[in-house]
Amino acid sequence: MKVAVVGAGVVGTTTAFELALDGHEVTVFERHSTVAEEASFATGALVAAGWTAPWSTPERHIRLPWSSQNDGLKLAHLPRGSEWRWLWRWLQAGRGGYPSARHQQIHQLVRYSQERLQSLTEEREFDHDRSQGMLVLWRTARQAAQARTALDHMKDLGIPHRELAAEQARALEPAISAETPFHGAVELMGEAVANCREFALSIRDQARQLGCQFAFNTQVEAIEARAAPGVELRLASSGKTLEAETPLETRRFDAVVVCAGMRSAALLQPTGLRLPLRAIHSHSLSAPVREPLDAPQSAVLDAAHGVSIARLGQRIRVAGGRDFGMPEGQRSAATLRQLYSVLSDWFPGAVRLGGPQGSVQEWHGAQATLPDGLPALGASKVPGVWLNLGHGNAGWSMACGSARLLADQLAGRSPDVGVAGCSPRRLGL
Repeated sequence: MKVAVVGAGVVGTTTAFELALDGHEVTVFERHSTVAEEASFATGALVAAGWTAPWSTPERHIRLPWSSQNDGLKLAHLPRGSEWRWLWRWLQAGRGGYPSARHQQIHQLVRYSQERLQSLTEEREFDHDRSQGMLVLWRTARQAAQARTALDHMKDLGIPHRELAAEQARALEPAISAETPFHGAVELMGEAVANCREFALSIRDQARQLGCQFAFNTQVEAIEARAAPGVELRLASSGKTLEAETPLETRRFDAVVVCAGMRSAALLQPTGLRLPLRAIHSHSLSAPVREPLDAPQSAVLDAAHGVSIARLGQRIRVAGGRDFGMPEGQRSAATLRQLYSVLSDWFPGAVRLGGPQGSVQEWHGAQATLPDGLPALGASKVPGVWLNLGHGNAGWSMACGSARLLADQLAGRSPDVGVAGCSPRRLGL
């Protein structure tokens, strides 16, 4: 088939690779000049079920703008109209206990993604920063007790893990600060740590070798799905101001896969697909290792704050924060301060924050999120229009698995993992 992919984040680029691997004629349209320029640029480095597990109780709660709490979904302002409705659906999806069918679907998809990432890395000999294993750290006995349900469920699913006393955790990560007391930890042995953007660049090159075409600096202005069979895309060069009479280039395809993050909703609305997407903003810090003995060997997750600290070669990536309702392009100074604080608590001498060799990259990205926390993965009700979007903060954790499963569905094959819970039809799409 002749297939278009809209969006070249890690999800879109990996989807293009899997489709090209199946023998399709694939063209990727991306408004930026290369891949992974937005939400995939410096996202958290975990490809891990532990990144998405509900380690605290309640699983979902809201922080008002003036709240001094450290966790939960932080509101940038009091919600308005449709924001309240989305937040209500988001809160309702977190009720009903753990594990729910939603949690099981998330775990299945993340585990499958880990397996696919590992096999691709080995088969294609990718050279990107990566390591294996993660510690989830509990600061207090209360936090450890709150995580009991999640740990029991991991045992039921066969996810390898080991509960540790603080001394055992320090033996695995000797650089953890002696000045920071904590109750204990759980070691998740199978969790993957990898550089999302490096992988996206590598998979782009592999897709090109399979014949995939990338049209960078190209904006998809509209999807026309009325002239079946097939769909038409109306295209324009990114960054140009279009006059009303400016003709747009039109390209026809047998199918289109939309992986365009937050821009997906506006693009799909004229087709009759109304995506309940909202942006939840995540932040990260990346800095060079100052002294290897003071840096983590792999990754840790501070369960109380939902902040990960991961070793990526000679750099450290600290990621976390969930901010709702922020203006596009605006960073949260409070969230960035929290990242610095958590890093200082656990690994105070790990990175160079200043001086001639210091170089801290502060980043934030808008992660397109659906209210139930699952992606929309598969065929929509509009013929020829397929979706692989809405992964929220688990985009990197789910990217490789989502791409393979989408390609299998498009080819009419039964996917290796059940994805009924991710069907766009659950949202009326």
